[in-house]
Formats: sequence, structure tokens, C-alpha cells
Amino acid sequence: MRRISRITVAGAATASLALALSACGGTSTSAGSSESKGDKGLAIAYDVGGRGDQSFNDAAYAGLEKAEKEFGYDTADIEPTEGETDADKQQRLESLAKQGYNPVIGVGYAYATALKGAAEKFPDTTFGIVDDSTVEAKNVADLVFSEEEASYLAGVAAAKSTRSNVVGFVGGVDIPLIHKFQAGFAQGVKDTNPKAKVLTQYLTQTAEEGGFSSPDKGKTAAEGQIEKKADVVYAAAGLSGQGVIEAAAANKVWAIGVDSDQYKQAALAKFKDAILTSATKDVAKAVYNLAKSVEDGKPQTGIVRGDLKTGEVGLSDSNPEFKENAELQKAVEEAKEKIISGEIKVKSS
Repeated sequence: MRRISRITVAGAATASLALALSACGGTSTSAGSSESKGDKGLAIAYDVGGRGDQSFNDAAYAGLEKAEKEFGYDTADIEPTEGETDADKQQRLESLAKQGYNPVIGVGYAYATALKGAAEKFPDTTFGIVDDSTVEAKNVADLVFSEEEASYLAGVAAAKSTRSNVVGFVGGVDIPLIHKFQAGFAQGVKDTNPKAKVLTQYLTQTAEEGGFSSPDKGKTAAEGQIEKKADVVYAAAGLSGQGVIEAAAANKVWAIGVDSDQYKQAALAKFKDAILTSATKDVAKAVYNLAKSVEDGKPQTGIVRGDLKTGEVGLSDSNPEFKENAELQKAVEEAKEKIISGEIKVKSS
């Protein structure tokens, strides 16, 4: 049985690594060695926004908590640092592997280069990366999702709920991953209500500019779309999405959340009546499943995809106004069945 403990480390990159080593206890050989005791459990390194984003990163943490409770072992979760390089990320991942954590997961596509390098140096450690399918290595699991499918359902919900025939999409960063959300959403809207117009805005061109971590940017973008008559706004923008939800609540229009069921998020409780639904992806399940596969001695590797068929993406129905709307529920369920059967082919770009 592995000892139970958990660390969260923040600050400068070098400080993060030093604290991680002291808090967890050095259990490995010299830096750069591929050897480790392997007597610890799951470790995750967060994406931009860190824990507390009420979305993507918090979902990963939920998976870590479940693994920690079930397997009774050491876990670690480490915050990103501002302006860090791929080398900083790789050093963080290698530090965790060297200490004996297994698996080690980078949360977000930004870890691709770093994780590939770390995986090469520690071939006996299983690594995972969420939302990237480019890291091809024997000891890496690429945990990816069909976000466009959940977003299509969000588009159906938006099209059935709009009264102005104008809806909005706010993307955090203008990258292919977020294009999947936008493409599925727009298709769902148009297939359901051809008269509806979809307004689209990306907050930044790069993550470093704050597209995933700036609620103020999200709020401003949503307000601009609402001024143009959008009465349903869908955000795929990480922490920035909180600003979109706040703007929707202030203007008495609908917001659609993302990744987690944001209607249930404590930090968004005062805005929850404005959250019609959320396009969810079960990052928690993917993180837990990878940890379990390692614990069972059969580590997942290669592309591990979650979609509507597996139940790892979907649409939440926590808001009573969504749950009790029979017409809306029927439209969403019919679209879901058609996507799973292949009758509807959802675009990803």
C-alpha cells in the first residue's frame, strides 16, 4: 500500500521543483536517470489557469482525488508558472517521474513537447497527456475527446432556446482544439435552426496572452455579442469562461458552460440560474482510468478517446429549466442518438 499525501506547488519554476522534491521526499537517483522507485501514485501538472478554474483543471483534480481515495497512495498536483518554457515543463515532469510517481499526466496540449522528452528519459513510467494526440511513444497515453460531439448538442440546445435567432461562441485561444468546439456548436445550431446566426470570437491567438485565464476578457467578449442580440452564449475558454457566464447572468441571457457541469460549481453559484447547460467531457474519468490501468499492471497507451458513445462527453441537465423542457430534451436526445449511430457526422473544423 502506498502512503497517502498530496502536494500543490506554485511559484517560480525552480521553486516549484525544489518544493516538490522536499515535500514529497526524494526517492530517485540523480537527475536525468530513467530509474525510480515507482512507489508513489498519480501526479498531474496543470495547464494554464491551474486548479480552481471550475472547468478543465478542476476536472483533472477530481480524477486525482478519486484515485488517491481508492488506491491509498501518494499523489501530487502541481500548478503552472507564468511565462514558463517547454524546458521548465519537462523538468517538472521529470522531477515527478524521478520521485517515483506513476503515472504522470500533463493536463493540456501545451505539455506535448515536454512530455515527449520526459517519456523518452523515463521509459518505465507511464505518462499521460490530456487533449493532445501528437505524442507517440510506447509509454504515453494520449487522452483525447470528441469535444465537437458535445458541442453539437450544445448547439442544438442553443438553437432551441434562442428567441432572437442570434447565439454566440467565445473561444479562449484560436487553436485547432478550440476550433472543434466552435465547429460542432455551429453545426448543431444550423442543423436545428437554419435561421439562427452564430457570432464567433476568440480571445487571444496564444495561451500566453491569457485566453484561457482572463475572466475579464471573456466578460467583454460576451457583452459585445449580447449587444449584437445574442441571447445564448457558449464559452470554450477555461477560466475566461467565468466572465462569459457572469455577463450572461447580468444581462439575463443564457450561458452554456464547458468541460465540467458548471451549474454545480460552487464558485459560480450566484450565476447558476443563467447556465442553461454545459458541454461536458469527463477529464476526471480519463485521469482516473489511466491511474487504474497502471495500478492494475496494464497501463493504457496510445490514443484513448472519449466520445458520446463511451459517455465521456455529453450535455448536462442540472438546470431545472433544461431538465423540465420536454421539447429541448427530445431534440438533444435525438441528435445524440444520430451522432452515435453515425447518421450525423459532426465536423471538427
